[in-house]
Amino acid sequence: MGYVVLHLDKASGNDAAMSAHIERTIEPKNADKSRTHLNRELLTFPDGITNRTEVIQQRIETAGIKRKISHNQVRAIRIMLSGSPEEMKHIEDNGQLNNWCNDNVDWLRQTFGNENLVSAVLHLDEKTPHIHATVVPIVTGERRKAKVEKDNDRKKYKKKPANSARLCADDVMARDKLKAYQDSYAEAMSKYGLQRGVEGSEARHITTQQFYRDLHLQNETLKEDIEDLTEQKQEVYGKVHDMYDLKDEAQEKFLAMDEHIRQKTKELATVETKLQKAKQDYEPYKAQEELNLIHELFPLMKEQLRIAEFCRKIGLSVESIKALFAGKTLTAKSFSFFSPEHNQKFISENINLKIKKEQDNPNKLRLDLNDINILDWV
Repeated sequence: MGYVVLHLDKASGNDAAMSAHIERTIEPKNADKSRTHLNRELLTFPDGITNRTEVIQQRIETAGIKRKISHNQVRAIRIMLSGSPEEMKHIEDNGQLNNWCNDNVDWLRQTFGNENLVSAVLHLDEKTPHIHATVVPIVTGERRKAKVEKDNDRKKYKKKPANSARLCADDVMARDKLKAYQDSYAEAMSKYGLQRGVEGSEARHITTQQFYRDLHLQNETLKEDIEDLTEQKQEVYGKVHDMYDLKDEAQEKFLAMDEHIRQKTKELATVETKLQKAKQDYEPYKAQEELNLIHELFPLMKEQLRIAEFCRKIGLSVESIKALFAGKTLTAKSFSFFSPEHNQKFISENINLKIKKEQDNPNKLRLDLNDINILDWV
């Protein structure tokens, strides 16, 4: 069985950049233009509404919200729904994609409310089919973070009705609810051979990381980086022009300003180089950025990846590597393995393989063969 992919993100502002990506007004490099016409909106917009940005605003305006909405308040939640590449291809090849889409929309409506679900777009022009859904976080009931009155003698104000509509992304994305979403979504998708990842498992994090690198489904953050670089470019352009204006007005400062202009021009070239690199090869850049963050949060993961790669090179299967990381000892009457260092195969009888931590450095791992570091054994 494959795994479900469910990812929720708070959108900032009117989320116009993500709308451009979803609606393909800006064509991403990882999309196949010959298949873009297969993408489709799974919901029908209200009369007079033509795009995602408009339908988000229309839902907010018609929800009956009494409180003033601040400029930095989250107006929409982005939800990406998919599954393991092999299972999604199987679903598509077997003609089940329409049913899969319908079940996804049903789950979204039941989970977040029919009126709150304002858009759901199926993308078929990327490597793996997936849905970008948009939910406006309109909720009712008492706020989760409602303040408790400490002083009974303080003046009490009239409370707002408990069932009044509020815009509150924090309520929708509370920690307990995020876990419940993963559970219920996996249950809804089980009919398609998809299951929930193991909760709290490090292997799940690695698999998800690899999955996102392969699918290029986290372009939002990198698009923001590209926009920032573009803004920096415009800022440097402006500074260069300002320096030229000052040069015309004060010739006596020519030498000093000329040096400053050359420096700013150099900065501009650096920004342009970064911008071009990000546009041409932005997914590996994002993947490395995410990998660095994972290594920082989980220091032992980098060492685990090194040992896993070493195990693969000597000829161990994926299942055997998983067993070793689960703390098991692998035994065999005869074991043939390849030594990358000597570029040849070795055969050993009655072996025990186990991953252990170095005694003098618990963050360092080693692969032991019969209680001897396999590097020393050969």
